[in-house]
Amino acid sequence: MDEDRAALARRAAEAGAAVADERFRTDVDVERKDGKVDVVTQADRDAQAAVVDVIRETRPDDAVVGEEADELKHVPEAGPAWVIDPIDGTNNYVRGIRVWGTAVAAVRDGDPVAAATNFPAIGDVYWTDGEGTYRNDERVTVSTETDPEACVVTPTMWWDFDERDQYGRACGALAERFGDLRRMGCAQAELAAVADGSIDGVVTNLRAHPWDTVAGVAMIRAAGGTVTDLAGERWRHDSVGLVASNGRVHDTVLEAAREIDGSCAN
Repeated sequence: MDEDRAALARRAAEAGAAVADERFRTDVDVERKDGKVDVVTQADRDAQAAVVDVIRETRPDDAVVGEEADELKHVPEAGPAWVIDPIDGTNNYVRGIRVWGTAVAAVRDGDPVAAATNFPAIGDVYWTDGEGTYRNDERVTVSTETDPEACVVTPTMWWDFDERDQYGRACGALAERFGDLRRMGCAQAELAAVADGSIDGVVTNLRAHPWDTVAGVAMIRAAGGTVTDLAGERWRHDSVGLVASNGRVHDTVLEAAREIDGSCAN
C-alpha cells in the first residue's frame, strides 16, 4: 500500500484543482494546439505549476510527466515518477461544463501505485492507494453487471477528422452490444466512473496519453476492474488501445473495441 504517495497525490490534485476552479466560468483566454477542439488555457499551465510545486516540496528528485509546459512527455521505465493532467476535459472547462478534473498519479517502474483525481466543479474526489479506490473517502468498486444489454459503455479519447469514421464504428459497435453509451468529454471522469460502478466499460483503439489515463487505470484496478490493450494484454502507459471494464463483461467490451479500426488482435 502506498499511503504516503496517495496522500501526496491528493494534496497535489487539490492544489491544481483549486487554481483551475478559481477561473472556471470566467473569461479565460483559449489557445488551440493541434486541432480546433484541442485547446489549452493559462489555467492549465498555472494549475500544473501548482501540482508540481506540491510534489517537489516532498519528492524533489522524482520525475514528473505532464501535459503542459516542459515536463516529461513519456513515463520512465525505472524509478519513481508522477503523471499529471492539470485540467483533464479542457474542452468542457472552456465551455462551462462541469465535467473536468485535475489528475495526479504516482508511478514506480512504469506502473501506477497511487492516484487522485479532483473534480471541484462537481464536488467529487477520487483516489487510490493501490489497494482500494475511494470517492470522497467512501470505498467504491466496479459494477457487478454481467449482462451486456444492461451495461453502459463509453467511447473515449477523440479521433482526428481524417479518422472520424472510427468514431462512428465505435458507437456502432457499442450500440449493437450494450444497453447504452455515454461520452463525457473527460477521460479521467469516464475511468473514475468505471471504478465506482456508474459506467461498466470504456474503450478506445488509440494510443492514449499517460496523463489522460494512468490515474484512472490505477483506480479501476484497485476497485476490482480490468484494463487491457486491444490484444487483451495488461494495459501499460504506452499500450495501443485502452479497454477498461468491470471485468465481468470485458470480453464483449474488447470485442467492440477491436471493431473500431478492424483490429483482429487475439
